[in-house]
Amino acid sequence: MAMVGKQAMVLVASAFLSVALTGCASYKPAPKVFHEATIQPYRLDSGDRLRVTVFEQPSLSNTYTVDQAGYIAFPLVGQVAARGATITQLEGALAQKLKQGFLRDPDVSIEVDRYRSIFLMGQVGQPGQYAYVPGMTILNAIAVSGGFNSRANQRDVDVTRKINGQIITGRVPITDPILAGDTVYVRERLF
Repeated sequence: MAMVGKQAMVLVASAFLSVALTGCASYKPAPKVFHEATIQPYRLDSGDRLRVTVFEQPSLSNTYTVDQAGYIAFPLVGQVAARGATITQLEGALAQKLKQGFLRDPDVSIEVDRYRSIFLMGQVGQPGQYAYVPGMTILNAIAVSGGFNSRANQRDVDVTRKINGQIITGRVPITDPILAGDTVYVRERLF
């Protein structure tokens, strides 16, 4: 009977160890492309509000929002694809469309009026949706949401980010930069 008890204890201990190791390996550190995205030119997506200026064309100069499908509705030319484009690429695309029978040599300038929101979840003061500010770090974003709560893991967080049309989640330190559209999940600490 004692031998069966020891075997059962060993079996339970090995099962616990297996589950514990699996739990530790269930997250993925952020891949290289995750960090590279923070130094690339800004890519437009749904929710960005753009201030478009067409030189000497006040009727075309206005604020436009990238819709859910990733387009802006622009006078004269209609829908223009914006999702995934840089500001320079969108300026070129708009100018090209305006050249097609509307303006001889359009000079288009675009700047982001309001970036799409970031989202904070988990062990923060007030989880929710917050405004993104260029140059913001994860720690800045957590501060805006009321800081860490008493159960928060304050070393690293899980960030979900859209890169090249693909949604990727990785674990990063709280000092890393955040991008517009990111979702930050602050985990609960173990002890």
